[in-house]
Amino acid sequence: MKVMAQMAMVMHLDRCIGCHTCSVACKQVQSTAEGLEYAWFNNVETRPGRGYPHAWDEREATGAGWVRASSGTLRPRGGGRLASLAQIFAAPGTPVLAAYDDPVAEALRSRVAGPAPETMGGARGPEPVRSPAPRDSVADDAVLAHLSEHVTADLAETFSFYLPRLCEHCLNPACVAACPSGAMYKRVEDGIVLVDQHVCRGWARCVPACPYKKVYLNPVTGKATKCTLCVERIEAGEPTLCSDTCVGRLRYIGLVLYDADKVEAAAAVADPHDLLDAQRDVILDPNDPDVVAAAERSGIPEEWVMAAQWSPIWQLVSRFRVALPLHPEYRTLPMVWYVPPLSPVVDVVAATGADGEDFATLAAAFEQLAGPVDYLAEMFAAGAREPVTEVLRRLAAVRAVTAGSSGSSGSSGAGASGAGASGAASPGPTTSARPARGRRGGPDPAVARAVGLDPGELTELHQLLTKADYADRNVIPEAYAASAQALAELGCSLDEDGGPGMGAAAPPGAGPAVVAPAGGGPAAGGPAGDGPAAGTVEATRGGRFNLLGWTGRGRPHQLFPAPAPSPARPASPSHPPSHPPSPK
Repeated sequence: MKVMAQMAMVMHLDRCIGCHTCSVACKQVQSTAEGLEYAWFNNVETRPGRGYPHAWDEREATGAGWVRASSGTLRPRGGGRLASLAQIFAAPGTPVLAAYDDPVAEALRSRVAGPAPETMGGARGPEPVRSPAPRDSVADDAVLAHLSEHVTADLAETFSFYLPRLCEHCLNPACVAACPSGAMYKRVEDGIVLVDQHVCRGWARCVPACPYKKVYLNPVTGKATKCTLCVERIEAGEPTLCSDTCVGRLRYIGLVLYDADKVEAAAAVADPHDLLDAQRDVILDPNDPDVVAAAERSGIPEEWVMAAQWSPIWQLVSRFRVALPLHPEYRTLPMVWYVPPLSPVVDVVAATGADGEDFATLAAAFEQLAGPVDYLAEMFAAGAREPVTEVLRRLAAVRAVTAGSSGSSGSSGAGASGAGASGAASPGPTTSARPARGRRGGPDPAVARAVGLDPGELTELHQLLTKADYADRNVIPEAYAASAQALAELGCSLDEDGGPGMGAAAPPGAGPAVVAPAGGGPAAGGPAGDGPAAGTVEATRGGRFNLLGWTGRGRPHQLFPAPAPSPARPASPSHPPSHPPSPK
């Protein structure tokens, strides 16, 4: 067992209100460079819908993710090394620029664009560039294409939810395997997938290889770029920007421990329906003494193990099993998980006049409402209904506890949502009163047992999903926070030994080194006695000067070498000496 650490995220989709605050904050900080106007490292989609870029989850797209060969091994969908070499200048499967609509502008266009030109009098100007109508967007949904026609029609009318997306930072990333230059890499210490801008040569093989289409090519610099999971904030002990600015508080960030020896086998299971359980088996229990001992042997700090034990990711993914990965059939083992939405199902139940907060009613509806459950199964469980149904049942139990806490025990409890209240007033079948909470104020033991939990576990799950505060939702390893000051004092990594800056390593807080020019004398850049403040020259290696750290002051001898003195010429009759000899 080889234990490694991975930073992961869970998003509770029932809490997303589609405000795009996370997208705008990420855009203003992470992708403002020239050439990345079309790139949104974090975006919020309305599903069913086309997504961003359009049809990113189309399964027939070439070069995306992994496929299982007949021998049982994995290979990139885009082909091996020979296929990549033959197509290295083509990069087939890369989305065209027209597929990248601005998600925020598309969501707000109907509110700010005003009436259509044909409804206005007078002369018409040029036809504006606009996205297709919402109906067309639903028709282009790649997941709906795999469902039956009547299910598609029902979902288009009654079922929708918001889906925030960012780089999945997979355990088995296809983008890393497809990069010819090795610029894509997965950090050993925390599993964050990054791009080395100095190594990237712009082959763009990573763009079609990513099945989630979260790698972008900057046409100005010719480099690939992507979400970094705000690595600079993580290293300072702070959560990502999208999590910090989230209005709905739907994001959970934490560390998990996983067995690196099981990754390949988990991604290569034969039945796609078994991929979810295989991925969950890769994640280890941080409270297991054997896992803790193996983590110590692997060099994982004790603070990181404690952070994994307090992490909400393991609680939601493995212990309570209410978080699911996005499209596990791509076999990349994504590490951004989702708690599927229950509210659309509640709305459908409430529209019939039934109590949308009653656990028994919702549990029975999961077997009848094939459309919503099948759609969620296609997105989060490779088409398997059982894992999705299990999650929805536990979410219904949590919702029953919430509804019971808002009223007295044993009341009919139409629920806190507007859907439940409207359902109570409409004609139709109704349910009898049910005790959502026990006599002592805890969850109903019968409801807890029905979802495979005891009342104490259901209370913990209710607390985690509904009342978790900032510290409970964001558990960053303490080692990061403790070393934040030291990391800041180290300065730019370009100035380290062997780096592109060619600077020599200096102890933290020592400041730039002063190098005396050849031949002795004061430091270059100032007269004797001025000291380093007057003009310093950074340390050099091999006679090369650190141009990146030069302030522009002084005259470094590496940049402006002094001219070599010309050899003295002997005096001759045609060239008398400049000064005649003095008389004796």
